[in-house]
Amino acid sequence: VRELEKKFSGKHVVIIAQRRILPKESNKLRLKQKRPMSRTLSAVHNSILEDLVYPAEIVGKRTRVKLDGSRLFKVHLDKGQQTNIEHKVETFSAVYKRLTGKDVTFEFRESYF
Repeated sequence: VRELEKKFSGKHVVIIAQRRILPKESNKLRLKQKRPMSRTLSAVHNSILEDLVYPAEIVGKRTRVKLDGSRLFKVHLDKGQQTNIEHKVETFSAVYKRLTGKDVTFEFRESYF
C-alpha cells in the first residue's frame, strides 16, 4: 500500500477484497444449502472494515443509536499505528459510507488487552 501511494503521488490507496452477500432464507426462497456465516451482510461489512484500515488493527467497536433512530459506528483503532493512518481517516469513512451506506467514525485508543 505504501509503495502504491508513492507511485500515485501521495494519493490514498485502499485495497478491498471482493465479497458476496447472499440473501437471507425466507419462506419464498428455499436454498439447498445453509448460508455460510462469511456471506452474511454483517460479516461482509465487518470484513470490508478490516480491509479498509489494513495496516492498523481494530481494537474495539461501538454502535451509538441517537434519539432520532440514526446509528453511528465508532471504530477504535490501535494507537501504535496513529502516525501512519491518521491522515487517511476521512478517506476511510468516505469509502465505507460509499460501500455500505453506514456512517462510521474512527478513534485511536490503546489496546484493551
